[in-house]
Amino acid sequence: MLFEKKLTTPKESFVDITPQVRELVTKSGVTDGVAVVYCPHTTAGITINENADPDVVHDLLLCLSKAFPESVEFRHSEGNSTAHMKASAMGSSATIIIENGKLLLGTWQGVYFCEFDPPHNRKFFVKIIQN
Repeated sequence: MLFEKKLTTPKESFVDITPQVRELVTKSGVTDGVAVVYCPHTTAGITINENADPDVVHDLLLCLSKAFPESVEFRHSEGNSTAHMKASAMGSSATIIIENGKLLLGTWQGVYFCEFDPPHNRKFFVKIIQN
């Protein structure tokens, strides 16, 4: 089963999409399988990380900005080369096991849509596969 979800993102942010992914797993009726969460954008990504302390997201964004600073040497005409680099480093998908109808995430884990560009209307896909 393939689902498409839409969201509006603020600039440079991690949006917790765990509730939407959980809802889709429930809607699918799959009790044993996997959920693949995929981002079709080149300046955004998907990751799984801690969602209990918002300072973790702050620190991740801070470190990514230090790892991928702006440079006058970049040639990309849109001026968002660092957003492309951050998205590539983060990755465009995450796979989560579904066990007993629930996402098999750790106690503190959540699924994030990672925005590295100005605010956008975005989408992500969730493919749920039954074992």
